[in-house]
Amino acid sequence: MNVKEQQRENDRNLRKATRDIEREQRKLDDEEKKLQQEIKKAAAQGNNDVCRILAKQLVEIRKQKSRTFAATSKITSIGYQNKTIGTNIALADAMGTTAKTMGDMNKVMRPESISANVRDFQQANMRMEMTDEMINDTLDDMLNDSGDEEESNAIVNKVLDEIGIEISGKMANIPSTGSGELEGISRNEKDIKAQLSKLRSS
Repeated sequence: MNVKEQQRENDRNLRKATRDIEREQRKLDDEEKKLQQEIKKAAAQGNNDVCRILAKQLVEIRKQKSRTFAATSKITSIGYQNKTIGTNIALADAMGTTAKTMGDMNKVMRPESISANVRDFQQANMRMEMTDEMINDTLDDMLNDSGDEEESNAIVNKVLDEIGIEISGKMANIPSTGSGELEGISRNEKDIKAQLSKLRSS
């Protein structure tokens, strides 16, 4: 038998034992009632010796009834223990299965292998970042030609110089009380051109 089958068999045996004891208890109850009636009858007849003998039998029957009650309580307790043992066995089986599962998982996980994989990943990621940085630097060097950059800077500086000269020329002709707006600068330029024209014609 497996555990569950044995537990069911134990329950059947305990129930049968309880029924047998209860049957004996009913018999003892009947015997007790009969003895009580006989004791009353003998006492009514004044037969003291018979009363004593029957009283001793009554005491023994009552002791036997106490034993049956104790046995019934014991059987009930054993029934609870049987159920508790079955539950504990089920728990032990569950823990055994869990332990086996954990053992299998530990075999599969292999912490040293996982640590090695993590280190490999970190190193590979670092190499990839370095490679990506090198590629970006190379592309920047290829796309940004140093000669073109110098030429571009020279053109920009020339334009800025021209604008600076033009601005300085205009600023020199702005009256000190002027507002500095572009419209005023334009009028000053026209006045200068008109005066130059008069000088040429004279």
